[in-house]
Amino acid sequence: MEMLRTENLSFSYQAGEGEECVPVLKNINLTIERGSIVAILGHNGSGKSTLAKQFNAVYLPSGGKVWVEGYDTADSAVLLEIRRRVGMVFQNPDNQIVANVVEEDVAFAPENLGVPTEEIRRRVDDALAAVGMSEYVRHAPHLLSGGQKQRIAIAGVIAMEPECIVLDEATAMLDPKGRRDVLETVQRLNREKGITIVMITHHMDEAELAHRLIVMNEGSVYLDGPPRQIFTKVEALRQIGLTVPETVKLLDALRQDGIDVPLDAISVEECADAICKALQN
Repeated sequence: MEMLRTENLSFSYQAGEGEECVPVLKNINLTIERGSIVAILGHNGSGKSTLAKQFNAVYLPSGGKVWVEGYDTADSAVLLEIRRRVGMVFQNPDNQIVANVVEEDVAFAPENLGVPTEEIRRRVDDALAAVGMSEYVRHAPHLLSGGQKQRIAIAGVIAMEPECIVLDEATAMLDPKGRRDVLETVQRLNREKGITIVMITHHMDEAELAHRLIVMNEGSVYLDGPPRQIFTKVEALRQIGLTVPETVKLLDALRQDGIDVPLDAISVEECADAICKALQN
């Protein structure tokens, strides 16, 4: 069952007087299934973040359509329904934290959606438990670490009870532990609650966790498929300024030296096993 769908989607930012509009997205046709984890990759300026903002009507198409569970994002009458279904977590958690106490911050979105008080209490408690931050319920958000703040931002989105969470470079400003915490959280939400996850990222190790990769280049879909398939296209990715996971990079170097190893051994364990087998033969 589809969660998100774009149909000939194009988008251009407003140009200044006498300037031509430069298209940022060009005729994109995508379907994202419910319950999937999808990573969208691309270099700066590829259109990946602009695409993410189409998924809950932060931006509206210049041409074509975007559908959220059958709702047209261009229809202002259903904007609230769309925002209920798709929550966004942005790069800088400080831009999403609006209250001086953690529980008040997590309650902010449900309150604005008109959720009853008793239901808000349940949602706040459940959301904080889901991100492992229950013990910080009465803490001041500004005193937390970057990873903890981002988990609070995610909790605020979870409290809306969306069916899809879009993370727009949500780990870019975090240290390795903070990134790991956030990634473990979203994987658990997908596994346990069936929430659709769309991750905009440039980290290859994050992309490895996805069920599907969509690679953007110059406003168009360049590659689309499972990580094992996409990461074997080493040269195609290099041509647009992207790299591959370190494991694939090592395997590719070995292949260049004439050692017969597969390129789809993405994890460290798979990579080690593939090299051991090749050396034994």
